[in-house]
Amino acid sequence: MNYPSIAKELITHLGGKSNITALAHCATRLRLAVADESLIDENAIDNLEGVKGQFKIAGQYQVIFGSGIVNQVYAEMAKLTGMSEMSTNDVASAGAQKQNILQRAVKGLSDIFVPIIPAIVAGGLLMGIYNLLTAQGLFIDGLSLIDANPGLTDLASMINTFANAPFVYLPILLAFSASKKFGGNPFLGAALGMLMVHPDLLNGWGFGGASVSSTIPVWNILGLEIEKVGYQGSVLPVLVAAFILAKVELGLRKVIPSVLDNLLTPMLAIFITGFLTFTIVGPFTRDIGFLLGDGLNWLYNTAGFIGGALFGVIYAPFVITGMHHSFIAIETQLLADIAITGGTFIFPIAAMSNVSQGAAALAVGVMSKDKKMKGIAIPSGITGLLGITEPAMFGVNLKLRYPFIAAITAAGLSSAFITMFNVKAQALGAAGIPGIISIAPDQIGYYVVGMLIAFVTAFGLTIVLGLREQAKQNVKVTA
Repeated sequence: MNYPSIAKELITHLGGKSNITALAHCATRLRLAVADESLIDENAIDNLEGVKGQFKIAGQYQVIFGSGIVNQVYAEMAKLTGMSEMSTNDVASAGAQKQNILQRAVKGLSDIFVPIIPAIVAGGLLMGIYNLLTAQGLFIDGLSLIDANPGLTDLASMINTFANAPFVYLPILLAFSASKKFGGNPFLGAALGMLMVHPDLLNGWGFGGASVSSTIPVWNILGLEIEKVGYQGSVLPVLVAAFILAKVELGLRKVIPSVLDNLLTPMLAIFITGFLTFTIVGPFTRDIGFLLGDGLNWLYNTAGFIGGALFGVIYAPFVITGMHHSFIAIETQLLADIAITGGTFIFPIAAMSNVSQGAAALAVGVMSKDKKMKGIAIPSGITGLLGITEPAMFGVNLKLRYPFIAAITAAGLSSAFITMFNVKAQALGAAGIPGIISIAPDQIGYYVVGMLIAFVTAFGLTIVLGLREQAKQNVKVTA
């Protein structure tokens, strides 16, 4: 493969060097920001050697090459454009200038939650392992693994402690990431997060029980009673508090003399924000968070399989717009309140959608006689089954349209099925076949059947629609 030639042609088809404002790459995609998208020759780019697909999202233009190729093409383009020092954040920032308010809000949530996903996933998957060890009758009739093997009891207890840590101290992770995003000092943010889960406070998860028995401890300051309640597992209160902290810090730095800045700014920022958090912001946003979680669960439980089917159908379009990143905040709250919610219903539905997209792409790969399409469809279909759908969706299904229709139909049908059996995840992970470990042990069977429905329906419907499309093309050629 002639990488210098591919890079040179790609720059030409992108409207020339002057039209490229930012350039970077991730594991499989070349990520660009361009000044004028109308100058892009998409058909010519599609026909370039090595190109597996292209799409526009969040103000960015992305070209899929695949791992091992994209870095070679990027290296040659960086030489020709002089943009070798840029990162994906630079591209995202350049692309964000073209986004509307809603897109910027979604990107903001994504920027806050994506860095802490590894911690949440680690805790969630450990929780899944703990559930497998303690589930009654999953492997042995009437007994759990620790019942049958008492020597595993302490191991299960250790795993449970490890699993809970990211959720117990979630405010610290969130406050650090959010403060950084909002332009404040992330370490001050972490200190605010620590303040919100301080052991001197009533544990946030015991707040409901305490309110019934009127045993909530308070600070009595000049007649003002402030509840000493922690925010373990909270999301919305931490985000708002971190935003206030960043703005207070930046405001103080403008008025406090530089000689006193390092002394007074951190102290005043923490005190002012902490006071506002425990008096106004925390109680108000905590109630909103409870209402949001309760409302989503009510909608899920009330709408039943119809609601599940609708969510399954629209999930892939949400991925296209990038708005699916906003679900991370909701899922984190649902998992933090797992004793009440039972877990997150979003993850299993996302998995049904991902498996459907992967199966549709595989069907195209099986049917297609075009070597290039087959080379794109089969690998991207497999990655779709494993939970990564962008290559399948943008490189195959949306391009041909009918596989995408087959996939969202299958996603709706399989999501309706798992909703009837109230399938929920107790952890986050790869939303596809590997997601089995994240599902509540007594619901794994329904999850597997749901994936089979998604795969068979998407694969079969893609074949049927593909044959119909071929018949239409033959009629046009004959005419």
